Amino acid sequence: MLQIYRRLWQVNWAEQWQYRANLLMYLLFWLVSPIVYLAVWTTVAREQGSISGLSANDFTTYYLALLIVDNLTTQITIHSLAYKIQDGTLSGELMRPIHPILTNTLVNNLAFKALMLLVLIPVWLILCVLFRPDFSGVTAGNVLLAVPALALGFGINFLFGAIITCVAFWTTRVYSLNEFYEALSIMFGGQFVPLVLLPNGVQQVAQFLPFQLRLFFPIELILGKLAPEAIAWNFALGVLWFVIALVLFSWVWRAGVKRFSAVGA
Repeated sequence: MLQIYRRLWQVNWAEQWQYRANLLMYLLFWLVSPIVYLAVWTTVAREQGSISGLSANDFTTYYLALLIVDNLTTQITIHSLAYKIQDGTLSGELMRPIHPILTNTLVNNLAFKALMLLVLIPVWLILCVLFRPDFSGVTAGNVLLAVPALALGFGINFLFGAIITCVAFWTTRVYSLNEFYEALSIMFGGQFVPLVLLPNGVQQVAQFLPFQLRLFFPIELILGKLAPEAIAWNFALGVLWFVIALVLFSWVWRAGVKRFSAVGA
């Protein structure tokens, strides 16, 4: 099995290098929103002293950490698989003795991340020079503890992305459903603003949802702003959501493949 993943990595890594223009567009997409949020909130925080206890440096470290965490936990499953379901070319992958999503699509996501990270890191370092963040609260222990949190966040996000993509077995409006999912992720995941700035009711709802496990939880963990009980709660919640997502994905995939048909693909 390791040889299969190694070969898939070689193929997908080479494929990612063929779409350099696409890479630049994705990079700009990832950079624009966090940088705008960073500039706006740091400016407001400097003028007012702080916002709900968050200083300008808190916003700077948060959004700079978000750039890296977002890259590591995002997924592009719908863009690499939905069209194969809709035009019938998935039939070729179904004939192989491997799962199309848990092998090829997964490795495609990882190759995309690795290449994006190579381009993102120099830009991130330039932003650090410009905004001068104070990462003194970040420790090696926090970073190591964030590794399984990042893996869990990506796993949950990948599975939910796969579930949404599999809806293409039934409808062609799957991209609209994905946009709705992304909007929920931006609101409840901590991408638009740190969750501590949201109304208390929204915060209470968000802490039970899977979206904050992808961004807010790993970011706060890296920055050393979570109590031990909060860390334990989020890891337990992450495992629960991962199991739920895996069960849902298995069911949707089996049901979708049963009704899948392709003519001349």
